Amino acid sequence: MVLSLFFLGTFPALLSLLERRGRLPQHTFLDYSITNYLAAVIFALTLGQFGNSSPDRPNFIQQLSQVQDNWASVIFAMAGGAALSIGNLSSQYALAFVGLSVTEVLNCSIIVVLGSTMNYFLDGKINRAEILFPGIACFFTAVCLGSAVHLSNTADDKIKLESLSIDSKKESKAIAFSPISVESADLENADCSSRNAEAGTADFLVQVENRRSIKVSGKSTLVGLCIIFFAGVSLSLFSPAFNLATNDQWHNLKEGIPHLSVYTAFFYFSTSFFVLAVVLNIILLYRPILNLPKTSFKAYLNDWDGRGWAFLAGFLCGFGNGLEFMGGQAAGYAAADSVEAFPLVSTIWGVVLFGEYRRSSRKTHVLLVSMLFMFTVAVVVLMASSGHRLEPGFRKSLGKSCKSSTLFAV
Repeated sequence: MVLSLFFLGTFPALLSLLERRGRLPQHTFLDYSITNYLAAVIFALTLGQFGNSSPDRPNFIQQLSQVQDNWASVIFAMAGGAALSIGNLSSQYALAFVGLSVTEVLNCSIIVVLGSTMNYFLDGKINRAEILFPGIACFFTAVCLGSAVHLSNTADDKIKLESLSIDSKKESKAIAFSPISVESADLENADCSSRNAEAGTADFLVQVENRRSIKVSGKSTLVGLCIIFFAGVSLSLFSPAFNLATNDQWHNLKEGIPHLSVYTAFFYFSTSFFVLAVVLNIILLYRPILNLPKTSFKAYLNDWDGRGWAFLAGFLCGFGNGLEFMGGQAAGYAAADSVEAFPLVSTIWGVVLFGEYRRSSRKTHVLLVSMLFMFTVAVVVLMASSGHRLEPGFRKSLGKSCKSSTLFAV
């Protein structure tokens, strides 16, 4: 769970880094999707094959041949992958509008408020409700504080930009009338300013806007918040869907058909994620949104600037998700949502790498600290609500032991 927390907190920082350097999000997400899927394959062929295989507990390869028997669970796993794909794709665009810190905190708070509630009931209430739901309430509070942080920081940036020097004003006009060309510009190093502006200053904000691939200057702040809430609702569905795929709470499997293992379900989950991500991003290459320049699949194949970072982001997300599902299967998926603490890691990256909230007002800093404090409290409380899942095989052996004990007593 600790590894999952670190991995899931680091990959959004890498995606944001590439967008700020001018790499098109369609290119980045295609690279990211490849290694994200590869991580699931590695999980399936290693951990999914360990141990002795039996009819009650088949390994990954054996379960692949049983799709005709467990197709209902496979559909739930693939539905979860589709929800995650849409949510992650939306979040990538939201990063440009409201920054790394607020995007991840709001996303994960919505995931916990909706997803943990659903998982609590799906898991047969194995998590302690008197602890779990106060933690969810703290996450909801973090959502409200996150919105306040964004609005306060936006007001701070507006004041900074109003005090731009004459040279900075000329530079900002150049940004508006000189769009970056995908074919001719070095997207990874595009920067029209020769000054090395200090983080948090007006010049720094202009330079970031100049380099980044998604131009957000002058756009309504509500656009970014709407994208976040859409992404959060979509992301809140992937964990309950995966829970249904591995535990069959709705009894879709026939008697005697084993549940999907975490590793098999994760493979189907990631297959759906990968296919949908590739299809959507190839469409976005030719029909971009948010005034992004058109590109092509050939241009994507030739765009190696930052590809290594995108590949690393995919591996981190894939391994992070796999570890989260392993924890959820053991201690309950509602408690496993405690890994949604990864905005704490993302915020550190945002402040250290991108200078977010530098030179912001005291009000913004107070709101930011309050948001992170409430978020931390929520995570600690969620972890304290952990339960213990009884596997189907264990229940059967326990039942036999009880019957034997009763006969012996008689």
